Amino acid sequence: MQKRRRWYWQQGNSVELLIDGQCYFPAMLDAINGASQSVLLEFYFVSSGQLLDRFIEAFQKAIERGVQIRMLVDGFGSRGLTSGDRQRIRGLGVRLKAYNPIRLTKWNRNFSRDHRKLMIVDGRIAFIGGTGLTDDFYVDVADSKQKMAWHELMLAVQGPILADWMALFQRQWRACSAEQIDFPVDAGIRGVAELKVATAEGIHQQEIKANFRSQINAAHRRVWLVTAYFLPSWSIRRALLRAARRGIDVRLLLPGPITDHPGIYYASRRYYKRLLAAGVRIYEYQPRFMHAKLGVCDNWVSIGSCNLDHWNLRWNLEANQEAFDAALVEQVCESIQHDFGYSDEITLEQWLKRPLHKRVWGFIWGYLNSLLLRIV
Repeated sequence: MQKRRRWYWQQGNSVELLIDGQCYFPAMLDAINGASQSVLLEFYFVSSGQLLDRFIEAFQKAIERGVQIRMLVDGFGSRGLTSGDRQRIRGLGVRLKAYNPIRLTKWNRNFSRDHRKLMIVDGRIAFIGGTGLTDDFYVDVADSKQKMAWHELMLAVQGPILADWMALFQRQWRACSAEQIDFPVDAGIRGVAELKVATAEGIHQQEIKANFRSQINAAHRRVWLVTAYFLPSWSIRRALLRAARRGIDVRLLLPGPITDHPGIYYASRRYYKRLLAAGVRIYEYQPRFMHAKLGVCDNWVSIGSCNLDHWNLRWNLEANQEAFDAALVEQVCESIQHDFGYSDEITLEQWLKRPLHKRVWGFIWGYLNSLLLRIV
């Protein structure tokens, strides 16, 4: 087992908030098209389609310029990546590896997944957040029949923090390929943001959750949490309840009925009554699937791959970018406030009057979720 690295706050970075695929995918592709040395990708959700075709086209041009590309995908999350596209990618000269391919003989080890979303170009710029390389996050404006893309946020970061993101990728690549890579870091771009990498590596290393809990407990004004799957640990629920009871502005922005896992939507609602009674405000986003994962506590923000749900924290490899940066916090809060306007706020009075069939579904899915966690 590799020794875990401890991450520290790095000053003097530049950070940019990118909202939705029509914003961050062009930026990611532009970075690949401008690459001169290396492109490193680590993604959970990868599937064949229009978006991946654009990335493969960019890979080809980069390889022709002499750029080295390493691509790490999850063995389960990439099951939508066809064998033909895998051959295409490898045929270009891209080193493609899968984390923990599914095998029946592994039993419960199959539950361990690499859920991170990270792309680093030339050791100069990194993209971190919750997206996947799949058409679910991508809308071709020329295709009017395509469904609405999932709502997601990404960060583009530059500066000294790149050394830590490079180290994280290199560690995971070595574990999956036995290849030692050592691409240079270009930290020439400077800014004013103070950033820190935060990771989770299953039940034995839950830095992301610990940091969230600490920031919630220390908050004086605001705790806003956005997550795609609201199945938080007991310690996070307790921290939210305590914050609301001491008068902190605690708000949750969660998916509405448009979701990729309806069962989780119903299971997550079993926590609503107690939170609402404590003064937590809960919003359910209506237009499309809210897939973002972020938290704001006063002037601290964390954005990345971790949903803070039981399953993520128990089994997955996760990575978030934490930041103290006034401009970024303001942009993130503006984005969340905008999304509140497209959400239904659930009040305690409404919740107590909900129809019987919704109560039944919440009980059934909540029970199944608890049972699953006890079994595995």
